[in-house]
Amino acid sequence: MSTTATALATPAAPIAAWRATLAGLSASLVGLGLARFAYTPLLPAIIDAHWFGASQATYLGAANLAGYLAGALVAGPLAARLPVRTVLRAMMLATTLALFACAWPVDFAWFFLWRLVSGIGGGALMVLAAPTVLPHIPAARRGAASGFIFMGVGLGIAASGTLVPLLLRQGLTSAWLGLGTLALVLTAVAWGGWPAHGAATHSTRAAKSAPPSSLQLRALFAEYALNAAGLVPHMIFLVDYVARGLGQGLAAGSRYWVVFGLGAVVGPLLGGHLADRIGFGRALRAGFVIQAAAVAIPALGLFGAGGLFVSSALIGAFTPGIVTLVLGRVHELLAGHHELHRSAWSRATTGFAILQAFAAYGMSFLLAHSGTHALLFALGAGAVVLALVIDIAVASAASRRTVQA
Repeated sequence: MSTTATALATPAAPIAAWRATLAGLSASLVGLGLARFAYTPLLPAIIDAHWFGASQATYLGAANLAGYLAGALVAGPLAARLPVRTVLRAMMLATTLALFACAWPVDFAWFFLWRLVSGIGGGALMVLAAPTVLPHIPAARRGAASGFIFMGVGLGIAASGTLVPLLLRQGLTSAWLGLGTLALVLTAVAWGGWPAHGAATHSTRAAKSAPPSSLQLRALFAEYALNAAGLVPHMIFLVDYVARGLGQGLAAGSRYWVVFGLGAVVGPLLGGHLADRIGFGRALRAGFVIQAAAVAIPALGLFGAGGLFVSSALIGAFTPGIVTLVLGRVHELLAGHHELHRSAWSRATTGFAILQAFAAYGMSFLLAHSGTHALLFALGAGAVVLALVIDIAVASAASRRTVQA
């Protein structure tokens, strides 16, 4: 962390850039890394402990997704009425409280409420944290800063396969209390790091620049949503595919999930550094190509176990990494129009959440009726290819308009 922190240590606002970036990482780790992904390994334990039945426990997982969508929708209006750092602090506290509250299964309604609250906190933090921090980072370092912020999501995925099983040795209640304690520590770390103002001086000097292309923005929103659908087969069905689809058992499936988690830790950083060198637009297009190939590997059954390990690592890297690239692309398209960044990112996050939820439920239905995982991966690869086609088509149209002008 010290190398990244040193690279970001040029003050661009009263709050040091590295402290703001650390606050952003803490927010993504609490809001998504712990509140969402830590639930995956807790799910079997909840069922085994007879806290809730299998169907109820699944609905509790869906409550977080519903809350995430609600949080993405309300984040902008809240930030328009209250200081943004007040909203960020409140959302981290609410998510932390939700983790503590889940340590006691009072009844289904109680648990559902707090899983919903955790989702609302995660959605709001995703919309507000990075756009609040990045204007205070020099433009040449925003890729690295964005990657560092969203590394928190990857750390949460990695923790879901390492920290949570260790906590579960002390019991289910202790596991929830441990997650809540970690979230509380991270909230304290982030508390004084949030910038007091929305934009740094260097980010607003170009306020009179040309207005952004609405076509390019709408296309980016569509591409991001399609990419969400492309991630679903690995995010939800990877372990099941290995365990049941390939007949290798749960232990083998868990090893692929660890590879997925390791990829998720380094993916945002690598993507951010690449974008700093070649630009977010080019890095995003390269990301679509890599993801389409990676999702196609299990769809076609290519390259055996080695191919599946590579596929798991790459899609793990892009699960949080794509967030870094799309947010940076939003900033590129809206250069000089800082006042539009938050609303644009909110729309992108909302579209991502909606299509991801639809894809998750739709693919679950298809798997139940077809019994084949290959179809799910094929659909995921197709969604990413469509995102790539849209990106190329819109970029070509924009180039033609520039030449004609």
